[in-house]
Amino acid sequence: MYLLINIIGLIVFLAIGVLFSKDRKHIHWKAVGIMIVLNLLLAWFLTSSPAGRAGVKAAADGFTWIVAVSAKGTVFALGKWYDPKNLNFICSALMPILMIVPLFDILTYIGFLPWIIKWIGRGLSFITGQPKFESFFAVEMMFLGNTEVLAVSGMQLRKMTKERDLTLAMMSMSCVTASILGSYIQMMPARFILTAVPINIVNSLIATSLLNPVTVTPEEDTIEKVGNQGDSGKKEPFFSFLGDSILGAGRLILIIIANVVAFVALAALIDKILGLFWKPLSLESILGVVMFPFSWLLGLPVHQAWFLSQQMGMKLVTNEFVVMGAVSGKIASMSPHLVAVLTTFVTSFANFGTLGMIIGAFKGLVGKEHNDYISKNVGYLLLSGILVSLLSAAFVGIFVW
Repeated sequence: MYLLINIIGLIVFLAIGVLFSKDRKHIHWKAVGIMIVLNLLLAWFLTSSPAGRAGVKAAADGFTWIVAVSAKGTVFALGKWYDPKNLNFICSALMPILMIVPLFDILTYIGFLPWIIKWIGRGLSFITGQPKFESFFAVEMMFLGNTEVLAVSGMQLRKMTKERDLTLAMMSMSCVTASILGSYIQMMPARFILTAVPINIVNSLIATSLLNPVTVTPEEDTIEKVGNQGDSGKKEPFFSFLGDSILGAGRLILIIIANVVAFVALAALIDKILGLFWKPLSLESILGVVMFPFSWLLGLPVHQAWFLSQQMGMKLVTNEFVVMGAVSGKIASMSPHLVAVLTTFVTSFANFGTLGMIIGAFKGLVGKEHNDYISKNVGYLLLSGILVSLLSAAFVGIFVW
């Protein structure tokens, strides 16, 4: 019964994309169908096939090893503050960023990561029939992050139509940066974290294909050169580049700490204020009501669907770190299906804070007309991010019980 509800939920989520489409007549149904089949195969392969599960385990072990190595620097700097038996949020989830982000930046500097991104993007475009740059952008976001990719894609964004720029803004709500996965797997099951990443990529293309179908001519279907060279055409000296990368990682940690502390405190304040009117009333309960129907459609008993819907709402208002930190100690007592859909749903940057970041990034990259068009469609950005997370949870949930 619950499997049937999960399948119906997947269909409903796709139908929501069609219902709110800006141009239903021009939805490329063949491409959407191919991407749905591709994600079903990916979800089955990564969660159910021996080879897929072995690959995910190997990737998880690799990230765990990197995190363990990064702890050497943390121990050196923090000494007795670092307690392996009782790690706090900063030591377990954030300090590894100081090594992992520079590592990915080094792979970018030597050209290896751009090469991987280029060929995966081209392959994805060939399979799905989506425009080259949109496919390239989806893959690049996974490795480099949404605002970072937007920053290096300014030339491309300014040459594209405002409708295609809106597509990229919508896709930016759904990414998860690979350099931060090491932090995630310290709090949630690595198996589903790493499964969600490629599925999110394809779902971002599905969601935007449904919500904002855009016809791209062969002449428009090009990719501007993206690289890390400066205006002089010369590559920045390695150690200068590495220093900037490390400082950038440090700023990222401070931003995450500030956001987590502020959002948790503000959420607690809102709960206290709501409690003055009615004691059981809280932010979680209000948002839980809004998200409950979608949570139930993921194939869960009512009490589990209620719990999941509260986490969904909190994640959208705060961020994924807040939810992961809140539920990490409860994972062992949850059913496999609940763990799968919860972990998959929260593995994205889709929240109100990301919405502000994306709009801010576009303000400095495109002209006023394009920026105003994106700002007028903020609802589509948020809907796209939520829809991708729901679709990913539904795809993975079908194969995990």
